[in-house]
Amino acid sequence: MAENLKSKVIEVLKTVEDPELGIDVWNLGLIYEVLVSEGGDVLIKMTFTAPGCPASTYILFEVYKRLSVIEGVRDVRIEVVLDPRWTPLRMTQEGRKKFELKYGYDIVEKYLESVKSGKVRG
Repeated sequence: MAENLKSKVIEVLKTVEDPELGIDVWNLGLIYEVLVSEGGDVLIKMTFTAPGCPASTYILFEVYKRLSVIEGVRDVRIEVVLDPRWTPLRMTQEGRKKFELKYGYDIVEKYLESVKSGKVRG
């Protein structure tokens, strides 16, 4: 049961978009861990693209609201994780494709170029 419920939770996470980027939290790589107990308790460990993200409250509310109504979910807890920090390397292939379609470049390639040049700490 827990694995089936976990699959449902992940599918719902794919419907919660970061309002600034227009890409869902799952494919952005904001979700670090999804734990589901046999009793239906859900623990989400997640982060944001930047500390102090202005959309963090909205995103947390949407995750909580949407997961709470899944049949079989008894309780939802969300832990915000700031270490390790998010980088574009956490994005799924689907997330990278969505980003490239929306913004015209591969964010991971740009990020790696910036790290290599020393502009960004990797």
